Amino acid sequence: QVQLVESGGGLVQAGGSLRLSCATSGRTFGRPVMGWFRQAPGKEREFVASMWWSLGSTQYADSVKGRFTISRDNAKNALFLQMSSLKPEDTAVYYCAAGSDSSTWSHWGQGTQVTVSS
Repeated sequence: QVQLVESGGGLVQAGGSLRLSCATSGRTFGRPVMGWFRQAPGKEREFVASMWWSLGSTQYADSVKGRFTISRDNAKNALFLQMSSLKPEDTAVYYCAAGSDSSTWSHWGQGTQVTVSS
């Protein structure tokens, strides 16, 4: 069973930065892609960024390109999301996810709240 635990959320002013972490445990074999999603109040969950674990290739939502960076630490089985130039519209609960491909996400963390004040 794959377990994902996010951390690093908090309150930050617009223009600031935060780094989210996702600690993974359990069997990750067969789940080669990992990513970040977010859900703002009253809105559907949306894709933020993803990374193919072995290849390191990345994909970003247009709304975060140039501001967010997804990365990994293979030795620690950890996934990160460096968020810079944060905007109030980035306010959401951010979720770490693991999947078998970029459209099939089978495991989710509990989420971490990010609040950006104007």
